[in-house]
Amino acid sequence: MAAQCVTKVELSISCDNLLDKDVGSKSDPLCVLLMNTSGQQWFEIERTERIKNCLNPKFAKRFAVDYYFEIVQKLKFGIYDIDNKSYDLGDDDFLGEFECTLGQIVSSKKLTKPLVLKNGRPAGKGTITIFAEEIKDNRVVQFEVEARKLDKKDLFGKSDPYLEFHRQTDDGRWQMIHRTEVIKNNLNPVWRPFKIPLGALCNGDMDKPIRVECYDYDSDGSHDLIGIFQTTMSKLKEANRSMPAEFDCINEKKKQKKKGYRNSGVVSVKRCEVTVEYTFLDFIMGGCQMNFVVGIDFTGSNGDPRSPDSLHYISPNGVNEYLHAIWSVGLVIQDYDSDKMFPTFGFGAQIPPTGQVSHEFPINFNPSNPFCAGIEGIVAAYRSCLPQVKLYGPTNFSPIINHVAKFAAAASQQRTASQYFVLLIITDGVITDLDQTRQAIVNAAKLPMSIIIVGVGGADFGAMEFLDGDNGGLRSPSGEMAIRDIVQFVPFRKFAQAPKEALAQSILAEVPQQVVSYFNTYKLKPPNDPAAK
Repeated sequence: MAAQCVTKVELSISCDNLLDKDVGSKSDPLCVLLMNTSGQQWFEIERTERIKNCLNPKFAKRFAVDYYFEIVQKLKFGIYDIDNKSYDLGDDDFLGEFECTLGQIVSSKKLTKPLVLKNGRPAGKGTITIFAEEIKDNRVVQFEVEARKLDKKDLFGKSDPYLEFHRQTDDGRWQMIHRTEVIKNNLNPVWRPFKIPLGALCNGDMDKPIRVECYDYDSDGSHDLIGIFQTTMSKLKEANRSMPAEFDCINEKKKQKKKGYRNSGVVSVKRCEVTVEYTFLDFIMGGCQMNFVVGIDFTGSNGDPRSPDSLHYISPNGVNEYLHAIWSVGLVIQDYDSDKMFPTFGFGAQIPPTGQVSHEFPINFNPSNPFCAGIEGIVAAYRSCLPQVKLYGPTNFSPIINHVAKFAAAASQQRTASQYFVLLIITDGVITDLDQTRQAIVNAAKLPMSIIIVGVGGADFGAMEFLDGDNGGLRSPSGEMAIRDIVQFVPFRKFAQAPKEALAQSILAEVPQQVVSYFNTYKLKPPNDPAAK
C-alpha cells in the first residue's frame, strides 16, 4: 500500500554562533537539506541561499517537505561556508550538521539543537533552529440542502434524487468533488448535512464557478439527469435558514422541447457556512501527546519460547515477529511521545510468584510503574519476561482494551485535545472473549484512542477482520454501533517479505484521520490553540 502524504510542511532554518572559517571576513553560510527514508543513502532535497559574512544566519528560503505520519523520515541539515561558484559542496568548508526525523520536528514545532562535525564532536558553539509550519487551507464548507418539486423520472415511482458538486479545473473541465446520498422515491428530498473542503470546492476563490447536477438514481447505472445549476461560493454563503439560497434546476433538453418550461425543480441551500477544522498537525504542534501502549499475547498456542517453532522464539539474530512489530510501530510513534515511556502489558499467561493467569500484567512485573523506557526498554522487558511466565490462555482482549480506555477516559475529562492513546496488540490467535471485546471497542470508540492489532503466525484471523470496522462498522452484542472505526487489523504474514517500513505504513495509515475525527467530533481544541494566537 502506498503511503498517503498527510500534508506539506514548511521548514524555516536559522543558525547561531557558526564557526568562522574565513580570514579577514566571516563565513558565508548555506544550509543543504538531505533526506533518508529507506535506511540506505542520503539524497539532497534542496538548498537555501548563501548569506554573506554572517555567523547567525536566518535563511529566507524555506524547505517544503511532504509529511507522512507513518514513515520515519530522517532529515539531515548540513551547513557549509560557500566561497566559490561550484555546485559541489566538497570544495567548501563544512560548518556542522544536525540529524533528526521530521516527526521530531513537527512534534516540537520549533527545535534548537547543537551542530556537530563529521566526527561527532561539537561544531564550536554552533546551533541550528528549525521551525515547522503546515502549508494548508483548513477551511471547510458545511452544507444543508434540500429540493422541492423535482421532475418525476421513474415509471412506477417518483424519483430517487442525489446531487453532485463539480468544480472547474484550470483547463475549464468539470471535476466531481462531492456526491450526496440517494433519497428514495421523493420529489422533495432533504439530504443529510455534509461538508466539502473549501480548497476542493473552489480553490479558496469565492467567485469561481461551481456546478451542481441533480440526478435520479437507477440501480443499473443509467442515472437520469434531472437538472443543473451553476453558482459561486459568494452567492452560496449568503444562505441561511430564514433566507435560503434557491436555484432553478434546469434540464436543457427539456427546455428546448417544452414551451413555457420553467425548471425541473428547485434546489434550496439552507446553510452554507465556512468553518475552520483543525488538522492532525494542528493537534500535534498544539501540544497533543500520543501515548503508545503495547499488549503482547502470551497464550499457549504460541508454542514453547525455547523451541525454534515458537512464535516467541528469539532467533540468534535477536528477532521474532513480535519484536519486529514492536520495532516497526514504535519507531514511528516514539517521535510523538515526549517522555518515551511506554506501558507494556502481557495477557494469557500464568505469572509469578503464584502462577495465577492474568490478562493485563505489566511485562516488567511492576504494577505501579508498568512503563518501559523507549522501544529498547520494551524489548529488554519482553526478553526478561519470557522465561518467567508460563504460556497459558485463553486469548482475552477486553481486559487490556478496558485498561487503556480508563486512562483515555480520564484524559477526555480535560476537554482539550491534550492526549491520544494508541494501543498495539500483537497476537497469534483467535479471540476467546469476542463479545466482551466488541463491547470494549464500541465503548473505546467514544474515547481518544485507536487500536492496532497485528496478527502473527498462520492462524485464521477472520474474527479480527470483523473487528476492523472498515466494512460497515462494528456493533456491540446489544446492537450499539461504534461511533467511529478505531481498529486497524494487519496480518504480519502479508509483510514477511516486504521492507521493514511497509508494516508500519500499513498499520499506522489510518491513525492521523482517527485522531482528527475524534477531536473534531467533540469540538476539542489543541492545548496551545494555533488559531487563538
